[in-house]
Amino acid sequence: MSVELRDLRWAIVAAQHRSLRQAAEALNIRQSTLSRSLRDIEQELDAVLFERTNGGTRPTLEGQEFLEAAARIVEEIETIKGRLRARSRGESGSLTVGIHASLSAGNLRATLVEHRRRFPNMEVHLVDGSSDHLLSDLASSAIDVAFIAGSKTLWDGKSLPVWSERVVVALPDDHGLSDREIVHWTDFTHESLLLPHRGPGPEFLQLLVSELGCPNHGRLLRHDVSLDRLLSLVSAGWGPLLALEGATGATYPGVTFREVHDNDGPTRLRFCAYWRQTNPNPSLSPFLDMLYERYPDLSAEPPGD
Repeated sequence: MSVELRDLRWAIVAAQHRSLRQAAEALNIRQSTLSRSLRDIEQELDAVLFERTNGGTRPTLEGQEFLEAAARIVEEIETIKGRLRARSRGESGSLTVGIHASLSAGNLRATLVEHRRRFPNMEVHLVDGSSDHLLSDLASSAIDVAFIAGSKTLWDGKSLPVWSERVVVALPDDHGLSDREIVHWTDFTHESLLLPHRGPGPEFLQLLVSELGCPNHGRLLRHDVSLDRLLSLVSAGWGPLLALEGATGATYPGVTFREVHDNDGPTRLRFCAYWRQTNPNPSLSPFLDMLYERYPDLSAEPPGD
């Protein structure tokens, strides 16, 4: 015979009620069943755990020690069960998110903040990269979901249109274009432009080709560094930098942001969330549910389909 978790629970209830009859009623079992369970525990441990009198059932000194240990065991098991249930529901565990733009402002930041509020026990890991790198990471299961600008027709997994961001240009304060409220693509014809390798750099290059017929007649200075380093180059006078409005949430000394317009008004890049339908990570499903709630797409199938 071995002491089971059920026996520990029954012993704890018996000690709380100090009455086998009341404890049995609380447990919805026969008093004889409870009494036999307590005696089996005592026989297994070769110790008297309860003093039985006409006035009730009270734990002995050995019984107190046993009950303290039993309470710790039950609590630890309940904690583990709770964690496992939360993980199976996707309320804990970990989620790896590929990002394609700045987090200083905008919908991407708001989405991640909301997810953290709803699931504070979830570990979220962020991976930065170009659209091609992020899609490759998705295919290899290195990340769970990615937010990428532009439509990726070669992706054969699942996707959901989420939001759009305006294209902006970061200018040195003393640049001639910084005096304007808005900037047009044709204003870049003879400019030396900074472009990021990471994030939406390739999408900016496509926009330059689309709007100007060629990248530009000046120079394209491409750097494989983070946004804050690129903005430092802007403030140092290296030239304008194309970015998205999510980058405007932080203040950078010596840098001014202006919207970039085409013939129809502000130029925007549409973002989509991408993921693999066969991803087994239970943490992904509640994240996708939140996305469908925040950014409903009536033409899309629910994430579970």
